[in-house]
Amino acid sequence: MLLESSSLTTGTGRAHNPCEECSVRGDAICASLSPVGLETLSHLGRRVHVRRGQALFWESEESVLVGNVLEGMLKLSTMTGDGREQIVGIVFPSDFIGRPFGSNSHHTVTALTDATVCVFRRGAFDKFVETNSGIEQALLRRTLDELDRARHWMLLLGRLSATERVASLLVEMVERLDGANGKEVSLPLSRQQMGDLLGLAIETVSRAMTRFKQMGIVELPGGRRLIATDLPALRRVAAG
Repeated sequence: MLLESSSLTTGTGRAHNPCEECSVRGDAICASLSPVGLETLSHLGRRVHVRRGQALFWESEESVLVGNVLEGMLKLSTMTGDGREQIVGIVFPSDFIGRPFGSNSHHTVTALTDATVCVFRRGAFDKFVETNSGIEQALLRRTLDELDRARHWMLLLGRLSATERVASLLVEMVERLDGANGKEVSLPLSRQQMGDLLGLAIETVSRAMTRFKQMGIVELPGGRRLIATDLPALRRVAAG
């Protein structure tokens, strides 16, 4: 698999450090780094451009890369025993992907849209983390946040109704895509993929979204476009 990539430092003489201008730096794990630490990290990474449908990591393969998502959205998936793909998560800009200090990838990571990822060789990144306590703490916080999300999804799948599940997923996607009231967003998942993630049939997902439209809390202009016209009301549906 060939991925377009570019170094994080370019030119001759004084190297340009795009980390200083990174649009997700304030929310990514590298936000805690000093200017010196940020400069060091920039020499370890490169930007990789992934086309929609391309896989960046494969489940069970050696974990050789980790990285921050800069643009676009990706999905985390695993294969079931009968050979079906199960989507287990969505990755948004500023999210960290890959498994530091681990030997193998636990998920396949595939681009849902064209995406840009700042990637690092895992071995070099692991050594960097060992000498930079700030980013080590940021990784720990991110891991705990992911654990909280996983527990939330366990509750969502085990206790909530089908309508509440769909509402919960829509709220998460709209909020992560900065979709305030009245702002149109393009959902990263098709209705079939939403159903796969939520353990629902595509018809159930479609009925729930039609119901939300009839309630006047969302608009569906077509395709994957969605406008949350009453986001607080959608949150209330999600809460049950």
